Amino acid sequence: MSLIRLLPDLLINQIAAGEVIERPASALKELLENSLDAGATEITVQLEAGGVKLLRVRDNGRGIAPQQLPLALMRHATSKIASLDDLQRVGSMGFRGEALASMAAVSHVALISRNAEVEHAWKIEAVDGSQSEAVPAAHALGTSVEMRELYFNTPARRKFLKSEATEFAYCEETFKRIALSRPDVDFSLQHNAKVVWQLPASNLPAAEGLQQRITSILGKEFAQNAVHIERQAAGLHLYGTVTQPAYSKATRDSQYFFLNGRFIRDKVVAHAIRQAYQDILHHQRHPAFVLFLDMPPELVDVNVHPAKSEVRFRESQAMHQFIFHTLQQALSGPISTMNASRENSSPPPGTGMNPWANSATGVSMQQPMPLHTPAQALSFYENMFSSQERSEAKETPASYNIQPNADNGIPPLGFALAQLAGIYILAQNEQGMVVVDMHAAHERIVYEKLKVALDGQQIPNQPLLIPVTFQADTLDVATAEEEQAALNTLGFDIAPLSPTTLAVRAMPAMLKQSHAEAAARDVLRELREYGATRALTERSNELLGTMACHAAIRANQELTITEMNHILREMENTERSGQCNHGRPTWFQMSISDLDKMFMRGK
Repeated sequence: MSLIRLLPDLLINQIAAGEVIERPASALKELLENSLDAGATEITVQLEAGGVKLLRVRDNGRGIAPQQLPLALMRHATSKIASLDDLQRVGSMGFRGEALASMAAVSHVALISRNAEVEHAWKIEAVDGSQSEAVPAAHALGTSVEMRELYFNTPARRKFLKSEATEFAYCEETFKRIALSRPDVDFSLQHNAKVVWQLPASNLPAAEGLQQRITSILGKEFAQNAVHIERQAAGLHLYGTVTQPAYSKATRDSQYFFLNGRFIRDKVVAHAIRQAYQDILHHQRHPAFVLFLDMPPELVDVNVHPAKSEVRFRESQAMHQFIFHTLQQALSGPISTMNASRENSSPPPGTGMNPWANSATGVSMQQPMPLHTPAQALSFYENMFSSQERSEAKETPASYNIQPNADNGIPPLGFALAQLAGIYILAQNEQGMVVVDMHAAHERIVYEKLKVALDGQQIPNQPLLIPVTFQADTLDVATAEEEQAALNTLGFDIAPLSPTTLAVRAMPAMLKQSHAEAAARDVLRELREYGATRALTERSNELLGTMACHAAIRANQELTITEMNHILREMENTERSGQCNHGRPTWFQMSISDLDKMFMRGK
């Protein structure tokens, strides 16, 4: 039987290194966190061969006293915690005291430091777990840690490292995460003696400095699609930037979430963010964001993972709801609140009637429209629609008068010009051309109206003058009999006429009578498969989305200019109108400068 024995310190550190120092990027993360904990305002990173040959981090922090340099390279030696109470409320980035000892067990480590109390710096080296004596060295105030030949003494582990380009990519991503978290610190990164990143510290106010750093790292396109959020409640402070669903990614590589300044990946947080995008993100696309959550340290355990990349919240459900509702509110604002004044673009009333029926006048023909000034545009439309709107007013109670934006006189989505291929609405606003997918846009409009109505416990219905009858199987007939209350809540009155026949006697006012059978079949299928309770709660979005699809205008349905403008105005006042309920975009903007480039004007 094998004997139980104590492991030697070197082997203990090498085992720990397998958890803490998985690759050069892991070591870089630990060293950057140490520099920030030391109060550094300037940090320089130098890499060779992706960090395998050389990884050096130099800072201008407080430095280490000469007599404490040997302790810095010992396992579980740290200045950041001293008791269990400190561990439960840890506020520093690093605190476990394993990183430097693990590096010294699997590489050549040199530590040079100088604090304000000594005249010159001191240097200590460590190889294979043994330390040299501290000797004088030249160094400004601060600390430099140099790690060479990672895993030189454990070749089996070194074989698992990837190519130089791959390891550098991991290091660069780690560098970007840390740099995003501290826009007040100057960061630079060099690889093989070439400067890759130079990020000067911001002198702007905190919020502006953060946006500047985000733009520097993630690019102007990210910033242009950004929605800024900030909310405080019950000691929690969530702020940062999320992007519009149209800027979604195929991977999660543009997702940054920081808890008390530390980058984390947490299932509760990830699920809350995903839920906030649930009906505005297309299929398997992923949102992009940079978010910061500040909270009391005692409400979260950051010591559940050696690399501190995972955490455990004491109140995970409350945290989920806080993040979810904050993002949902930020993403649900209508276009008018993002680009124009809401009070000047109120949606027209219109209940019980379908304003999308073809007008007897057909599609209005239109002459070139001046948009050089708001007055010209509004005057043009007033003259153009005056006679047409008077005639249409006799047929429908809906008002299609255009309400300009108070800021510049032109609504955010501009004025309709024409219908293209029976699918798209072409419009012109102050920036240039707007193209709208009319089915997707109207689908979102109806979908949001249905959600509001269902929240009120009753979707308004409209009795049919002549009930719509259709053949149905016995299970659908039984469902219609059993789920009358749920059907009434959804605005339907469906009655069995025989064991194989159903009649739709009333349906939601927002749906078209011509789609009564198809809509009724889909609703009955949802109720049959999932039950009324589940269909009206956790699957309500899917159910209402199906109903909205039946209500939306179809391709090749001709609209008048007035009807097109009605869609544009409703889009401006509808939450999440930038995407349909399947996550596809409903409109896009092409500026005059974009058009000039396409036609090479000015060249």
